[in-house]
Amino acid sequence: MTPTVVGLGGSLSSVSRSRTALQRALEGVAAAGAEPRLLDLRELDLPMYNPDDDQPTEAAAELIEACYAADGLLWSSPLYQGTISGAFKNALDWLHVLGRRDPPYLHDKVIGLISAAGGTQGLQAINTMEFAVRALRGWAVPYVVPLAGRGFDRDGRIQDPSVELQLETLGDEVVRVVKRFAADGSLHREAECAEAAERVAAAA
Repeated sequence: MTPTVVGLGGSLSSVSRSRTALQRALEGVAAAGAEPRLLDLRELDLPMYNPDDDQPTEAAAELIEACYAADGLLWSSPLYQGTISGAFKNALDWLHVLGRRDPPYLHDKVIGLISAAGGTQGLQAINTMEFAVRALRGWAVPYVVPLAGRGFDRDGRIQDPSVELQLETLGDEVVRVVKRFAADGSLHREAECAEAAERVAAAA
């Protein structure tokens, strides 16, 4: 079965470096043999998450179900005031309702992280996202891509081939780890089936 990787992010700006970066990383996902899907925060238009009234709207349900069904994820946020954007944090807040599922949250999902900053402080957003990955019980791949603004033109297009390579590499890395997790899971299930068969044979 072809694995799916959902890209979540961008900004509410019409010109978004974080969205452009996410799209390029999803191209790396496709090149690695997985099925990419983009969840653009500008198009989703999510309402603010309210824990006292967390019945998902249509947009929130689309986000929640896509992320829960995905084998892997790519997150991409701009850096605002030293951390992730409010729009991106709100999207992550909506994933809190997955705590009622079995397995809960983003259990064992493989997640790649991207930040787009005006300067060189993009790791601050990456660090914030890593905390969220752990809280949601996912796995962040060690390879991360914090981007400075100099790799883009005024229209948000990537101008630096090395930046394109970093993003495509991240997409490929997420798919590689997703496949590794799937293979390990299959091996565990095969071992369990073999042990069960041996117990049945011994009891016969």
